[in-house]
Amino acid sequence: MPEIRAALPSLLCLVLLSACQRPASQEARGIDADNPLEMTARERGVVRPETATPTGVFERSHDLGRDAMCAVPDGVGRWRFALTASYGRGLSCMASGTIVRDGDGWRMRFAGAEGCETLVHEEEDELRLPGSLPSQCDNLCPARASLSGLFLPRASWSEADAKRLQMADKRGNVFRPCAT
Repeated sequence: MPEIRAALPSLLCLVLLSACQRPASQEARGIDADNPLEMTARERGVVRPETATPTGVFERSHDLGRDAMCAVPDGVGRWRFALTASYGRGLSCMASGTIVRDGDGWRMRFAGAEGCETLVHEEEDELRLPGSLPSQCDNLCPARASLSGLFLPRASWSEADAKRLQMADKRGNVFRPCAT
């Protein structure tokens, strides 16, 4: 009997080590894309789809207001966007334009500002504009505001959500810039 007790820790270690060498189950290897719950979550933009595109909604609220961006497909390899950034009561930026893939990032070209374009990156589900934009972008915002350094957490990967996103124009009228 004492020999069994002495061997018990060694046997337990062998059992645990052999369990570590078993192949992973089918469920652990990948996602069941045909699962109705998975399909619904992807359609609603709750989970990230396999393809990385800027389609969806980026949004955050803060003490000075709300920053938001919607992006929807606009042809092959091209998206259109609209964004708003709030810097307090009566001070905000509103911009729109197109997005195309550029290496590991996205090239944003702003409408109405010739030569205003920048490379942005999505890191950990957050879209980040660079800390400095070209001088051609100066007219996008009122004198004391800028889109430089703006970061927007991803809220959804859904095109439908992007089309439903509402923004207010300079007069306070609410509209859906990515709806059409």
